[in-house]
Amino acid sequence: MIAQDFIPKTYKNSIEKGSFTWSSPSNIALVKYWGKKEYQIPENPSISFTLNNCKTTTKLSFSKKENNNNFSFEVFFGGEKKDDFKPKIETFFKRIETYLPFLKDYHFKIETSNTFPHSSGIASSASGMSALASCLMSIEKQIIESNVTLSAVERSFDENYFTQKASFLSRLGSGSACRSLEGGLVVWGKHDEIDGSSDLFGVKYPFKVHQDFKNYNDTILLVDKGEKQVSSTIGHNLMHDHPFAKERFKQAHNNLSKLIDVFKTGDLKTFIDIVESEALTLHAMMMTSMPYFILMKPNTLEIINKIWSFRQKTNSNICFTLDAGANVHVLFPEAETETVNEFITNELVAFCQKGEYINDKIGFGAKLL
Repeated sequence: MIAQDFIPKTYKNSIEKGSFTWSSPSNIALVKYWGKKEYQIPENPSISFTLNNCKTTTKLSFSKKENNNNFSFEVFFGGEKKDDFKPKIETFFKRIETYLPFLKDYHFKIETSNTFPHSSGIASSASGMSALASCLMSIEKQIIESNVTLSAVERSFDENYFTQKASFLSRLGSGSACRSLEGGLVVWGKHDEIDGSSDLFGVKYPFKVHQDFKNYNDTILLVDKGEKQVSSTIGHNLMHDHPFAKERFKQAHNNLSKLIDVFKTGDLKTFIDIVESEALTLHAMMMTSMPYFILMKPNTLEIINKIWSFRQKTNSNICFTLDAGANVHVLFPEAETETVNEFITNELVAFCQKGEYINDKIGFGAKLL
């Protein structure tokens, strides 16, 4: 698929109003995406676990308007009007208008809520943009299927295409959002060993996955629930002239290659090595960019050291990963749920802001409500 394949044939708007509600999860990258080209194209491939409990629910109501000169929408978050969200959505609409030509024909009311703190290092833009893109795709699907001037074949709307285009559109709002449409393991970015992988959208990991990597747990320790010090967009842009960028992009390709065998064989020790190295490399890129910045907090490091000590003492398969923030994702297989949860409660929760954390695990992707 190329971008032009997502541009629809001319269709007439044949619906006046309606609404759709989608729920979409966040995701946590195991091999990190950091650095992008124009049009939200990643500099390296990434792979993520889709989460289950950390999700955004978005209701998109729409009504036909008289003129189609401008985008028209209002945004509500948690029941409150949020005009400060509008610039990002306006930019998103501008990027995707070619692929959804009906956008200026309607006034939209966007009502959204998260099950987790906004802008706290959990990928709220990933869940939010994928939920919104799914709602928009539902509108396109209804427009096409209700257009009696089209043939039955032209009115048919393939579900695989729906998901693929929703992922494609999500990427233009937030890169990592394209990994939130499918469940389980999702790959985004062209990789020579993964057929069907693409820079344009996320794809479900196509190879064998060992039982040990199914129902994997992710407990998110909320070290800092405040706004991120540096936006992801700024961080990605700092990779353009980064002295270590080329080696980092090569490392990501190599680590994804290694994970193919890891997922097949259930090699948890190598999984831990790769995932923790990826997390620390991500933050190393931030600390060695110009300007440089540190998003980890003292309690982030305390938690990491506690995890390392616990693993050494017990031979547990617990490990951590980080996004571009201070919060720690504690990853562990289902078989260790009881012992690791006890460790988290007894030794790690004390380092969380207000003792707050979220128990999560691999989920099933976006769904229509």
